[in-house]
Amino acid sequence: MKKIVSLLMVLGMALALGCGAAAGKDSGAAKTAAKNTAPAKAGKSIVVYFSATGNTRKVAETASKALGAELLEIKPAQPYTEADLDYNNENSRVSKDHKNPKARPAVANQADLSGYDTVVVAYPIWWGKEPPVVDTFMEHAKVDGKNMIALCTAFSSQIGSSGEDLAKNVKARYLGGRRFEPSASVDELTNYFKGLGVEK
Repeated sequence: MKKIVSLLMVLGMALALGCGAAAGKDSGAAKTAAKNTAPAKAGKSIVVYFSATGNTRKVAETASKALGAELLEIKPAQPYTEADLDYNNENSRVSKDHKNPKARPAVANQADLSGYDTVVVAYPIWWGKEPPVVDTFMEHAKVDGKNMIALCTAFSSQIGSSGEDLAKNVKARYLGGRRFEPSASVDELTNYFKGLGVEK
């Protein structure tokens, strides 16, 4: 009988320790989740954008107003012509760049964004990705560790993984991204930023 009682006590202690350890793990996971989803303050913010036809410019200007952020246009050293933008022509500039993953068109106004806390990047979607001139700019903008939000414009395509991939490439902290119509209102952008935990 004593052996049975002793065995039951040992089993009871083992179960208690096991539950305690499990609870500790759950608590740690919850703390990690809370840390990862904690609201991010915009701090000093800027909206940088590349616009080939003017649609992305409209979204960027609206985003700047919604966030109270500075605004900076990414300007290619060699501006894109209408012929350059003809994606139906396999010999056009954009088509050639698309075929070359390492294409990095020169930028006329490269900037150092290390002094900002939050960087919003706006661009048109080309073949499911950001234009390579945006890669050029962001890769030299010193945004590692900064909060980054991506906004895109497109006829029908969504943002896909372009924003997340870009943030990973430049070592920024990706908060989220989505497609907006050029007619998007300040309230729409404000609500979107608030949904990401970012406010003025």
